[in-house]
Amino acid sequence: MAIDGKIALITGAAQGIGQGIAERLAKDGADLALLDLTEDSLQETKAKVEALGRRTITIAGDVSDKASLESAVNRTADELGGFDIIVNNAGIAGPITPVEGITEADFDKIYAINVKGVLFGIQVAAAKFKELGKGGKIIAATSIAAHDSFPMLGLYSSTKFAVRALIQASAQELGAHGITVNGYSPGIVGTGMWEEIDRGFAELTGAEIGATYKKYVEGITMGRASTPEDVANFVSYLAGPDSDYMTGQTPLIDGGMVFR
Repeated sequence: MAIDGKIALITGAAQGIGQGIAERLAKDGADLALLDLTEDSLQETKAKVEALGRRTITIAGDVSDKASLESAVNRTADELGGFDIIVNNAGIAGPITPVEGITEADFDKIYAINVKGVLFGIQVAAAKFKELGKGGKIIAATSIAAHDSFPMLGLYSSTKFAVRALIQASAQELGAHGITVNGYSPGIVGTGMWEEIDRGFAELTGAEIGATYKKYVEGITMGRASTPEDVANFVSYLAGPDSDYMTGQTPLIDGGMVFR
């Protein structure tokens, strides 16, 4: 197992991609701290991790609150006996609206979670890695929308472009401490987030429910939407030793939608 005995904290771990990442890292041998807004929402993921024979703790926390993330990192280290990896997975889709329709409330809400949540995750993880006197792995969710912006998704896309910038800058600043910083950029994943995006397009354009999702999936080279497991398999690489010489990158894991 590639990361046998390592300790990882995963944000947004209650469902979807976060739950898939938790299962995969547990299979890889990691013990896990799982964070989401409520502990009740984490019980399914916790049960899956424990069924794989790994230790786990659940933490109720808000990634937009730095003190909450700092507490989560400290609990991870104290209760699981170490801290090696953080996966800043938590995020929201935001409103489906033209740029002219973006409100200040929309902006504040999505930036608080998608950008501040990653920034704070990088800060508190780096501080703990340095305190422990060793390197570590910082991993964050981006998106195909961090590489190409999409109409009606401009606000969401801007948050993901911002996360790429944070990844690139912090990778350069933290490399001397043995800390790598990388991201993963999924495409169309069959999760609740894409159900929300599809509904938003339906309300905005009058399209039938499911039509927008179907249109995007039909454009995928591999002929299907991604699963959380597809994304988790790549995060496993970022969390393991085979990626030790990789930092500041946000590769696409989208089945062939955006090409770079």
